[in-house]
Amino acid sequence: MAEPDDRDLEVLLRQLAPRVLGAVLRRSGDFDRTEDAVQEALLAASQQWPARGMPSNPHGWLVTVASRRLTDQWRSEAARRDREVNAAAMQPARAEAAADADSRPAADDTLSLLLLCCHPALSMASQVALTLRAVAGLTTAQIASAFLVPESTMTRRITRAKRSIQEAGARFGPPPDGDYADRLNAVLHTLYLIFNEGYTATGGEQLHRVELTSEAIRLTRQILRLLPEDGEIAGLLALMLLTEARRPARTTEDGALVPLAEQDRGRWDAALLGEGIDLITATLPRSRVGPYQLQAAIAAVHAEAGRAEDTDWPQIVALYRLLERRAPSPMVTLSHAVAVAMVDGPAAGLELIAPLENDDRMTAHHRLTAVRAHLLEMAGEYTEAKAAYRLAARQTTSRPERRYLSLRADQVSLPNSGGGGRTTPRTAG
Repeated sequence: MAEPDDRDLEVLLRQLAPRVLGAVLRRSGDFDRTEDAVQEALLAASQQWPARGMPSNPHGWLVTVASRRLTDQWRSEAARRDREVNAAAMQPARAEAAADADSRPAADDTLSLLLLCCHPALSMASQVALTLRAVAGLTTAQIASAFLVPESTMTRRITRAKRSIQEAGARFGPPPDGDYADRLNAVLHTLYLIFNEGYTATGGEQLHRVELTSEAIRLTRQILRLLPEDGEIAGLLALMLLTEARRPARTTEDGALVPLAEQDRGRWDAALLGEGIDLITATLPRSRVGPYQLQAAIAAVHAEAGRAEDTDWPQIVALYRLLERRAPSPMVTLSHAVAVAMVDGPAAGLELIAPLENDDRMTAHHRLTAVRAHLLEMAGEYTEAKAAYRLAARQTTSRPERRYLSLRADQVSLPNSGGGGRTTPRTAG
């Protein structure tokens, strides 16, 4: 047994969690109780492994402990009813769950779990929320932030989703081939949100959570292998690759955020850029264009610019207009506004985001405030820009973003100071 590093242990447990849940759930069939049992096993691992060392088979250890916890739950319930009859009925399933914990590839279980969470008995919002909780291991607070809803609302949504899966009699395992298309939209949206949380974490000290972006890319590759002709799956994968390629240049050595316009593009991952550009270039002509393909096309335009000042902003504006028609959302509007400001000036960008200030989902969101601050700075409204940057810094729960926004507030030129507005976007890339 080797003694694990705290950070390595956290990453390992996060990667193992959905696989362990899938392995136990495959035989138990009880989503809610199985998730509780797996959480107890993960907690036991976090407490025991640093002191006793990591087992040679961490996945098998967690499956065994979770299965025992589940067995204890069943026994307790059986004792309150008819102990001998119910315990005897449950025993074969429990034994089989532990016995074949490693009999199928872990990736198989993770993908099956993903598809179960996107069961058609659930609304799309519930499918996405449950998958983020069970497959990605995000906290309820992080999922609520992704959905722009209160944490209490998300807690109820996840609880109802697990109950609905149970009541629908859903079974763990790959659905029939014809059902893949029915669940695809929720699966893709889920992977998109998992990636976004990993690329810009909603809270904590770190800007990136590489284990989440890596997992999202891995699962998207798997689904593309299942449905290789689907343009939106290819578009989503291209978008992830092109975005992830920028990660090495997004922070300084001390973890400070570097906006897209100021990144050293020589540090971008050339292999990921090439794969992403090739994928979206091959996909666009042969399939019906959807939102993920459009976002990938925008990312490709940025990737093809050797310098920030070489960016083809008119083309990006045109792509955002298409995206707003196909899949309107507040976040799309914010990005569209920045692009419009680069072509038509900051006043046009401010006009575009003005309706969002009356949108209940966005009034307290730091991204709206940060974009408004940037556009005000471009327009020479320095006092208002400084105040907006400071407000955005207070609104975000990400410490790297808070540090960056506070620094921007300190650096904004004031009237009569001789400074001038920026001509390139200062938002994160």
